[in-house]
Amino acid sequence: MATPLQKSRLGRGLASLIGDPVLAEPKLPAEGEQRVVPIDQLRGGKLNPRREFREEDLAELADSIRQRGLVQPIVVRPDRVSGGYEIVAGERRWRAAQRAGLHTVPVIVRELSDQEVLELGIIENVQRADLNPIEEAAGYRELIDRFGYTQDQLAEVIGKSRSHLANTLRLLKLPDSVQELVREGKLTAGHARALVGREDAEELARRIIERDMNVREVEALVQSGVTVSSSSSSRKREKTPDTLAFEKELSDALGLKVEIKRGSGESGQLVIKYGNFDQLDYIRMRLVGTPL
Repeated sequence: MATPLQKSRLGRGLASLIGDPVLAEPKLPAEGEQRVVPIDQLRGGKLNPRREFREEDLAELADSIRQRGLVQPIVVRPDRVSGGYEIVAGERRWRAAQRAGLHTVPVIVRELSDQEVLELGIIENVQRADLNPIEEAAGYRELIDRFGYTQDQLAEVIGKSRSHLANTLRLLKLPDSVQELVREGKLTAGHARALVGREDAEELARRIIERDMNVREVEALVQSGVTVSSSSSSRKREKTPDTLAFEKELSDALGLKVEIKRGSGESGQLVIKYGNFDQLDYIRMRLVGTPL
C-alpha cells in the first residue's frame, strides 16, 4: 500500500509529464469589460491613424486630468504577444495621463481584429475632429488597400459622404512638402484640393500662405491657368511706393500688420490682421471709440 508521500510524488510526476492545466482567459463580452489597470501596461496603437500630438494640447489635457481625473475610459485590446494592452482609442488621453502623473487608468478591454481597430480609430478621431486632413486621408487609404473596401462601403462605415471621402483621398496626390503644410495647419484642405495636379503646387502653396489667400481666390487663380511667377509679378506691380508707404503708416499707427489689396479701378480692400481677441477688441475700440 502506497504511503501518502508516495502518492504525492506519483501525482507530481504525472503532472510534470502532461503539464499543469492552463486556465484560459474568460471570453470578453462584445461590448467589452471595464477595468482599472496600471498605466505602464498600455502601449500606443500601431494602427492609430493619428500621428500628430500637439504639445500644447497635451499640456492642457494633462492639467484637466490633474484636476478632474480621467473621466472617459481608454479603449484597448489585449496584447497576446507582449502582454499588457494595445490602445485602440484614446492615445491622446493616455499620453496626457502620463504627464499628469497617473499610475492607473480606467480602460474598456475589447477583443478586436486589426480591421475593427483601424475602423474605430478613424471613426473616433473623425467624430472628434482630432485628425488633420492628411491623417484622415491616410487612414482611409489603409482601409481601402488593406481590407479591400470600396469607397461606397467605406463612406457608409465612417458616416461620411462619398464625395467627402473622394476629396479627402485626393490630398494624398499632393507633393510631400504640401501635405506637410496641411498637417501643420498652415494650409486648409480646401486650399490644398485646388492644388492637386499642379506642377507648381509647392510654390503656389507658399504664395497662398504669404498672401493669406482665401479658397475662392485660389480656385479662381487655378482656373485662370496663371502660373505663380506671372501672378507674383503682376501683384508686385500693383503696389506703388505710395501704397507701400500708406500700409506702413497705418501699421505704425495701429501696431498691427495692415495690407492694401487693389481691386479693379479705384476699388480695393484694407486688411488689418490681428493675432488674438484682445487685438480685435483694440481695433474695434479704435474704430468705434467706446468700449462694450
